[in-house]
Amino acid sequence: MNSANLSYLSTQLESENTKDRMLALAALQHVPAADALPLIKKVLDDESLQIRAMAIFALGIKQTDECYPLLLDILTNEKDYSIRATAAGALGYLQDPRAFEPLVRTLYEDTDWLVRFSAAVSLGNLKDPRAYDALIQALDSQEVVLQQAAISALGEIKAVQAVEHILRFVQSEDWLVRQRVAEALGQLPSAKSLSALRYLEKDSHTQVAQAASYAIQQLLDQPGS
Repeated sequence: MNSANLSYLSTQLESENTKDRMLALAALQHVPAADALPLIKKVLDDESLQIRAMAIFALGIKQTDECYPLLLDILTNEKDYSIRATAAGALGYLQDPRAFEPLVRTLYEDTDWLVRFSAAVSLGNLKDPRAYDALIQALDSQEVVLQQAAISALGEIKAVQAVEHILRFVQSEDWLVRQRVAEALGQLPSAKSLSALRYLEKDSHTQVAQAASYAIQQLLDQPGS
């Protein structure tokens, strides 16, 4: 994108019209990260929470050396829970291994379930096996969506030792939980995984049954199966 277009986007990001700022921010998806970052920073403290969230999430996509410290500062110091949740999610997209400890701390300590949910999802994106203990603890959450995120993340980090813990959700009343179980087990090769997936393949909910069938094929396609 040439300098004239960048200048136009920069001007639009200073517009009093929220729609102008939103459209300009969306247009940054076509701008190289190094050029986009100064423009993203212009609206990180925007009065509109929606624009702030878009800008923060963009930091996870337009990756530069500045993105990690910016996101860490937001995750650590922001008062609005929705903005902290967005920062936690963006750290997962950034896939910077330095985010592991802050995300685990967030999963343990944040007072809002949405932020903890985002942290669990991002720990799965990091694929760091050290997240095991924190994710196992998250399975005991009172929030079903956090249980879903933890189940998925345990699959992402290939925690085969978590199979026993995940199996207690095979008969969950929530079909989305059962679907997450099927998807996770497809990444955790073991005899118990395959047996549970055979059971879930007969689930009354179509999406659960389909996820189980796909997961079975995943396991069978692995070398040595």
